[in-house]
Amino acid sequence: MGKKSEVAVDFMKKEDLDRVLAIEQASFSMPWSRNLFLAELRNRAVSTSLVSLAGDPAERVVTGYIVFWTVEDEMHILNLATAPAFRRQAVAKGLVHAGLRHAYGRGARRAFLEVRASNAEAQKLYLDLGFTGSFVRRGYYDEPAEDAVVMALAPGAYKALVEQKD
Repeated sequence: MGKKSEVAVDFMKKEDLDRVLAIEQASFSMPWSRNLFLAELRNRAVSTSLVSLAGDPAERVVTGYIVFWTVEDEMHILNLATAPAFRRQAVAKGLVHAGLRHAYGRGARRAFLEVRASNAEAQKLYLDLGFTGSFVRRGYYDEPAEDAVVMALAPGAYKALVEQKD
């Protein structure tokens, strides 16, 4: 029987972008461009980009990523995706946990995100983590046009998640 591959979370590097862009294309109807990811990688004062890695550490097989901002006491999740072959394996959950911990270390005590109103799987992930639906932004998304559900993680729930053992 083969050895179970190790999964780790690390900071995204420029060398990861080809794989990240492939995941982005497979995940979204309006995918981010290489230049947008590069801009986030350059904006280190506010933006953090993490990748989930599987397999041998020397190979850097990217299985998912998260991009978020930390401003004052808030974390805002901008982008989260998992490679199709690694979905339903807790990759996204691990990335959100890692992001929350990182942002907490930078002073965040609340977290926010927008998610398509039709994306029930993503909403379930966030609800399971303790996020709650706050309100709806009408017509937030294009291609296809759709509302966004704004979800928030309150300070008490945030602290509990960060202190939770994996």
